[in-house]
Amino acid sequence: MNRQIQVLLAMSVLLAAQGQAPAPEVPESLKAPAGEKVILVAHAKGTQIYVCQQGADQKYAWVFKAPEAELMDASGKKIIQHSAGPTWKHTDGSEVKAKVVAKKDAPKPDAIPWLLLTATSHSGEGILSRVTSIQRIHTEGGVAPEAKSCDGAAVKEVGVAYAADYVFYAPSH
Repeated sequence: MNRQIQVLLAMSVLLAAQGQAPAPEVPESLKAPAGEKVILVAHAKGTQIYVCQQGADQKYAWVFKAPEAELMDASGKKIIQHSAGPTWKHTDGSEVKAKVVAKKDAPKPDAIPWLLLTATSHSGEGILSRVTSIQRIHTEGGVAPEAKSCDGAAVKEVGVAYAADYVFYAPSH
């Protein structure tokens, strides 16, 4: 993680702890709903898992299966495990599942899209039990392999490395 990202994450964590973290600059379609505030910012490193499958058109293509990533706080300590669902599980035992409500192409070429997700369920007590919206921003990598590498000759599953920042929101009241 480069120094600039570390500094930004440290500032965000400090401000979030004080209840005044600024929302990141994102396209309008990816902004969290009014009345929500940033409660946690974490940097993720992991893989986007794709499976080579035959579609209804009888053609083979890479299909997204699931993410597998570790999210770290500003000090680099692992605080959240991200997996299929999509689900985020914090070390404090709280967990949130969400669904995508908006998507925007990443500004960087060859990077997975930026997302806005809304929580669909929670479990456990802790910071993620209050989360209502999640943004995936500042993405790098994670794009499916070239289509020609999926030809049906063998069942294939691949993990493509990615990095992103996740911003977690909760009601401000």
